[in-house]
Amino acid sequence: MLKGFKDFILRGNVLDLAVAFIMGTAFTAVVTALVESVLMPAISMLVQSPNFDNFLVIGQIKIGVFLTAVVNFLLIAAAVYFAVVLPVQKLNERVTRNRVEEIEETELTLLKEIRDSLAKK
Repeated sequence: MLKGFKDFILRGNVLDLAVAFIMGTAFTAVVTALVESVLMPAISMLVQSPNFDNFLVIGQIKIGVFLTAVVNFLLIAAAVYFAVVLPVQKLNERVTRNRVEEIEETELTLLKEIRDSLAKK
């Protein structure tokens, strides 16, 4: 029973998930600070309002609160995409390109060795 639990915990995907969760939680503070301290104040300067909470209030219906949440979500999504996803994609492309070149060089070297070996025989 304990061996099965140990195998489960030490499986790579469980550890990866735990690390991703911890890093995501820590990164939340960075993204929140970027949105609340940089992006929203910049938008506030353009629209002359710190948020959209008082925009389109009809009785008890506060459409502006929803609008503020949507804008915050889009800003967070954009910040994560441009600060994390895009650079990681570029890095992965570069690493993949280097690996393909290494494999092609290795294959070419092996083929030359086989050719030379066959030529000697």
